[in-house]
Amino acid sequence: MARVGADHPRAVWLRQAWFHSAIVCCEAVSELEAIDVQHLGREESICCFRQGDVIIDPGPEVSSARVIDALGDEAPRAILLTHIHLDHAGAAGALMERWPQTELWVHERGARHIVDPSKLIASATRLYGERMDELWGEIVPVPQERVKVLTGGEVIGDFRVIYTPGHASHHVSYVHEPTGTAFAGDVCGVRRLGAPVMAPTPPPDIDLEAWEGSLKLIEEVGPQRLAVTHFGIHEDVEGHIAQLRENLVRVEEWAREVPDAPAFAERMRDWLVGSSGQKAADAYFAVMPPEDGYAGLERALMQRGD
Repeated sequence: MARVGADHPRAVWLRQAWFHSAIVCCEAVSELEAIDVQHLGREESICCFRQGDVIIDPGPEVSSARVIDALGDEAPRAILLTHIHLDHAGAAGALMERWPQTELWVHERGARHIVDPSKLIASATRLYGERMDELWGEIVPVPQERVKVLTGGEVIGDFRVIYTPGHASHHVSYVHEPTGTAFAGDVCGVRRLGAPVMAPTPPPDIDLEAWEGSLKLIEEVGPQRLAVTHFGIHEDVEGHIAQLRENLVRVEEWAREVPDAPAFAERMRDWLVGSSGQKAADAYFAVMPPEDGYAGLERALMQRGD
């Protein structure tokens, strides 16, 4: 095959096409913003992401002022929810009231609870009691006609939707294809303030086999970076997922071995303090109390018959 010279029209076109593609990618990456909502005054606890004209997981309603301040006068085209837990989705309804032209994306298993959050509120109130308002604020319903219901597998504009259960049965991840950023909610774990990548395992629907399947799906996509709500943007994708997978196995073993939640909490605290220090342990427990983590694992193991 004859070589194409540097000045050949085809070579010039290829250079221009590559240069244009690189510019588009760089511009898209520059449009990625991590908004620290500073829930309860804690830094690097809950992160809302902005990618161009959409936001992903706005966080709790009590922290929504941080999101509003970050966006200024610009209303997003859409709010994308990875799942409906209140630390991710609690602000959605209130923000949708503020932005009447914005639509909301959510998996089909969570959609009905966004439209009518009464069961979600009742469940959370049983868990948090009198602290419900302090922790999460007002949970506002979203009009059904403004909800885009997802099943997984959709490609909508620049985003590919992947169904990623394990942490929650209504969990999806969004891959922004121009930049290779995977907005992975909680399925890619908790990683904050020097702590190792840990798996948040609250009840009611932890599924360890499904979680492993979701991690494999994300690996198959091959993202260049992971955007995780707790907390931030991480480009060491392979190492991040490997550490999460290792620690998922670890916490499952602890849940099998210990007699109750206090023993599980003690085992986890001793390990975290020993491996990463007291600050890292406190940082993780602020997001995922170990008693809740044990409850989710215990339920999952019982349902599996272990």
